[in-house]
Amino acid sequence: MKYWLFKSEPFKWSWEMQKEKGDAGEEWDGIRNYQARNNMREMKVGDLGFFYHSNEGLEVVGIVEVCAESHPDSTTDDERWDCVDIKAVCDMPEPVTLKAVKANPKLADMSLVTSMRLSVQPVKPAEWKEVCRMGGLDPKSIKSA
Repeated sequence: MKYWLFKSEPFKWSWEMQKEKGDAGEEWDGIRNYQARNNMREMKVGDLGFFYHSNEGLEVVGIVEVCAESHPDSTTDDERWDCVDIKAVCDMPEPVTLKAVKANPKLADMSLVTSMRLSVQPVKPAEWKEVCRMGGLDPKSIKSA
């Protein structure tokens, strides 16, 4: 299993909106960055990710699961762009702010710190565990399908 971080501006697509989609999930569409697209092409069903509110909030607010692997993005006819589907798994008990991530030396090399503009990012297993710990979540308690 791999781990990821998905950024969304809450006024466009919020954590609450993601949760309302239930087990069916939703396409993570509209991504027009090659590196982010390539990250989605690596994803497998069952991979987990952080749901991060960007611009407003600047915090990890929930955990999502990839529920459909890379497929053509329905928001464009351009064959270059793919997306995955994700579904909400659980809330982050205590949202983890960007400020807290940047202040944690264990996370100094995390993509959220080093590649801040990238909308879909890989997360290393040690980073996953540390952000979960910071948010009051035991990573072992997270159940994927």
